[in-house]
Amino acid sequence: MKSAQEPIEVAPWLSVLVPAYNAAAYLGECVESVLAQGMAGVELVVVDDCSNDASAAILTQLATRWTKGFRVQRHARNRGLSSARNTLLEAARGEYLWFLDADDKLLPGALGELRDIVRTDAPDLVLCDFEVLRERRQIKHWLRGEHHRKSFIGAPGLLHGDTAQLLSGMLLAGQLHAWSKVSRRALWDSGLRFPPGQYFEDMATMSLLALAAGSSYYVPRPWVAYRQHDHSILANANWQKAQDQSRALVPLREALRLHASEQSPQLRLALAHQSARNLLGAMRYLHSQSSALASAGPLPALADQLRQNFRESSPLTAQELASAYLRRGWLLRRQKFLRWYGAYRA
Repeated sequence: MKSAQEPIEVAPWLSVLVPAYNAAAYLGECVESVLAQGMAGVELVVVDDCSNDASAAILTQLATRWTKGFRVQRHARNRGLSSARNTLLEAARGEYLWFLDADDKLLPGALGELRDIVRTDAPDLVLCDFEVLRERRQIKHWLRGEHHRKSFIGAPGLLHGDTAQLLSGMLLAGQLHAWSKVSRRALWDSGLRFPPGQYFEDMATMSLLALAAGSSYYVPRPWVAYRQHDHSILANANWQKAQDQSRALVPLREALRLHASEQSPQLRLALAHQSARNLLGAMRYLHSQSSALASAGPLPALADQLRQNFRESSPLTAQELASAYLRRGWLLRRQKFLRWYGAYRA
């Protein structure tokens, strides 16, 4: 029991959660981007997933400088990104949770804007945009819109309570990463966690998190600088990643069968469209590595696995999706989808 003279510890309103593995080159910048904003009531928790570079030493130095609101935990062995995030979920004390990758950083003013939204509207889920961070940004990157990437297609600056609208906007944008979402801690109380040992874990988990949210708020401004480099999951594909990509939305499809939003035409199209994107990404990998994948089985059989994964994640059949594309004038999308869906038929 605390004495009358001891201050009562107040739980933070926000926990920023950073999983780190061999991120020594970026870790200091990431941590500084959060703590230098000087926002009261914010804790930063880092889990070092048994790094074998200088990450541990850097975190020790940072903890010496930032003595308040900064905690570090370490795994005794490398357990992977999902497990590191799950450890962070257990360690977090904040009412809201914001995952941030160790090679990314928060942009100035992000925490202040988030605090104002939480105080005014108290949404279950806050979505923000991001910018792509490169060592040298060229004109072509600007023309691609890398200075401002949208994470949601829908009305900004409003409190929404429509689950189908939320999921549709996320799926159509195709940006289902954890770090562009700030969630109320209570959304995780059902036991939702990141699947260990699985790639594209963000897509699987964030879609289910959105399904559980009773309200959401979209901020059409970049709050995160996402670092683009050659060591990302997307830049280093393999057959397991291709399979996981094509299956990433199967859990959402299964969960929607028991949800009222399942009948929303808008959501059904959005889920089918993102399932098609996942299929195309996996099929392109299959095509680019066809000779290297010979040991995994005949190409038609591997392609059939990916098609089956599409059928399990999409509420629309391939023909229904092609027809929906045609009705909306999405002719290039239709052409690409039919080309890759029909590839490597036996």
